[in-house]
Amino acid sequence: MGLIKAECVHARTFETREQAALEIFDYTECLYNRKRTHSALGYLGPEEFERANWPGEGRRPMAA
Repeated sequence: MGLIKAECVHARTFETREQAALEIFDYTECLYNRKRTHSALGYLGPEEFERANWPGEGRRPMAA
């Protein structure tokens, strides 16, 4: 929660709770969860992991 507060909502004023909720949702789903690294994924972000392990033409999927 501290990271979201610092990067998304600190020193900002929202007109409604709905506006704040949408901003936080957008931050977590579109930026934070897709970009941050995960130790379980070999310290890659989810998108990087998918690109590295998703089967291309003639390739089989790799296990995580």
